[in-house]
Amino acid sequence: MRTSRLIPALAATALAVLGLAPTATAQPTTASAPAQTARVASVQPIIGGGYANSAPWAARLFSNGRQTCSATIIAPTWILTAKHCVVNGGLSFRIGSLDQTRGGTVANGATVRNHPSADLSLVRLDRSVAGTYARLGQPGSVSVGQAVQVYGWGATTQSGSEIDYQSQYLKVADVYVTGACRDAYGGSAICARRGNGITAGGDSGGPMMANGAQVGVASTSDRQTTTAYTNVTAYRSWIQSIAGV
Repeated sequence: MRTSRLIPALAATALAVLGLAPTATAQPTTASAPAQTARVASVQPIIGGGYANSAPWAARLFSNGRQTCSATIIAPTWILTAKHCVVNGGLSFRIGSLDQTRGGTVANGATVRNHPSADLSLVRLDRSVAGTYARLGQPGSVSVGQAVQVYGWGATTQSGSEIDYQSQYLKVADVYVTGACRDAYGGSAICARRGNGITAGGDSGGPMMANGAQVGVASTSDRQTTTAYTNVTAYRSWIQSIAGV
């Protein structure tokens, strides 16, 4: 999901790519707003969904001081995000806060390692950050029909400027896995359909979580019904070779 120009997910490939199997469809969960948050009338989180109650591994990505994408911290000095989020450099992150304007820990990106053929990037921080790191899923972690959670600080409405309507507070929505597809760079991805919300600009690079483990990184969305997340489980060896997790 490019922040200013989201592109639709590409055609699905055989389900065998993910090893996906049909499963019973779970019911969406609804998260409430943080206690200190006052809801803005008619403005909804992500597009739909709800406010996240807890996400200590969440990281808000800024490029040259501008809010652009979402991310996760997966090790003391490593951030996982989308490759299209880091192209303009000047990276900094607010880590471990639901509020992108305060709290948590702020660290700068020192080195960027991009996957050669998928919409994934690992950013090494300029210092070690203590906290709770996102646990990464293993192959077979996701099934067709499964309800999974997606997180981000992205646009909350399809009208107006996506930058103006990005959320101050981290949002979460349930989406339903539909099968295997391709991300913005042709890499292996997990496609999902809208549940109680859908991802939009600014949610790029954010996580798809299944049973508490990160299985995807937000790559593309049509902002209405379909979203594609680069399949983290398919690139575990690449991530481990760089970040050690």
